[in-house]
Amino acid sequence: MKTTCEGCGLGLPADSTAYVCSYECTFCPACFSKKHGICPHCAGELVRRPRRVSSRSSRSVSSDIPRGFRTSIIWALSLGVWTFLALAYAITIYESYRSTGSSVSFLTVLGMQSSQILTYVPLTPLAFALAYRYQIQRNYWARNLLVLLAGGLIFTVAQVALRGMTPYAFWDPQVRHWVSAFAWDAQTHGLRIRWFMFERIFLTNVVDDVVTTYLPIVLVAHVASYYQRLRERELRTSQLQAQLEKARLQSLKSQLQPHFLFNTLNSISALMLTNVEAADRMITRLGDLLRISLETAGTQMTTLSRELEFVNCYIEIEKVRFEERLKVTIDVAPETLDASVPHLLLQPLVDNAIKHGISRLMSGGEIRISARQDAADLRLEVRDNGPGFREPGHSSTGGVGLKITRERLETIYGRNQSMELLSLPDGGVAAQVCIPLRLAVAGTEQPPVAAASVAPA
Repeated sequence: MKTTCEGCGLGLPADSTAYVCSYECTFCPACFSKKHGICPHCAGELVRRPRRVSSRSSRSVSSDIPRGFRTSIIWALSLGVWTFLALAYAITIYESYRSTGSSVSFLTVLGMQSSQILTYVPLTPLAFALAYRYQIQRNYWARNLLVLLAGGLIFTVAQVALRGMTPYAFWDPQVRHWVSAFAWDAQTHGLRIRWFMFERIFLTNVVDDVVTTYLPIVLVAHVASYYQRLRERELRTSQLQAQLEKARLQSLKSQLQPHFLFNTLNSISALMLTNVEAADRMITRLGDLLRISLETAGTQMTTLSRELEFVNCYIEIEKVRFEERLKVTIDVAPETLDASVPHLLLQPLVDNAIKHGISRLMSGGEIRISARQDAADLRLEVRDNGPGFREPGHSSTGGVGLKITRERLETIYGRNQSMELLSLPDGGVAAQVCIPLRLAVAGTEQPPVAAASVAPA
């Protein structure tokens, strides 16, 4: 788990509240509120991160047992499986006795099976941990194999010792009854151990214990270990892929920022010799635009309202140059203002409309920005009434800004997006973008939206 917020850089203590996305991007509650519950890097939903397990509780889990397999679960499975087998064997043998007319009671049969089978309950977790610790691998297979074989013998010895303590440890032909290896001697008033019983039980059961009980436990431990390593490898791969995607997105965005900056500087340069006051106003507007850009330097995703606010600053710069020749109309459905969109999505579309549309018309023209909800999608459109594709030098795929925008959309949304440049029948071009509609989390504080961003400029 990450210990710092990716938004403000503050530390996140173990017992603090934090929010993460599917790629484990971590944010503090304040940044979570500012981001409206949407990760600015991958556009995924931010959910509350579970509290981190304290060091004391983590030490209670044996280091020999793989992560993801709690000690209590191993013990519970051991108790459940062996108890089920003891009952199943007892019922089967009891029914077999009944079919032959024997008068053996069910409790006697259950006691016999329990003394043989339930003694595996405390030994199974230990054998599982040993098998996981000493796996048969390419580099240490000989050493680990010897350790596992020795563990099999110890496993049998321990099972025989536990079984010898039960009342059904050994069948004594002299008394024709089950007896324990531990007996009370009335003459010496002491506990007498019948060692020959342990020897016979060991020689009788060593092969069965190792082959039919210990070996399956070792195999299950190896399968569990392989599954755990596979999951960890997939997790590391997904984390690496997420980091690469974030780096790619940041690289693409960093290419867009100087692109619109150079275009604006070119516009200022064109006015320096003809209209110094207008150039000065453009520099002031550019400062406001750069201030907003710096505030969102590390942000990949924003709300549509914020994006419109940014685009409005850019339009104000261009209006200084074009004056009355540039008219902009913004028609945005209110339910789409909180939609999550990539930052710097609309600016290249508007820049393309001004460069290849409005600037080619002597009398100026109009740009129309619209947004609407279409089922589960958000449809954005930037259209102009310029000469369109009929004008020489106008590409149907757009320039560098539109190319980078396409790559960003493919990286963020994959195939769940589309971007098209369409030639309009009456002249002009319409840039249409369709992306999944993802709204900000309900109940979070919404940012103020500039009035000019949703009204005709």
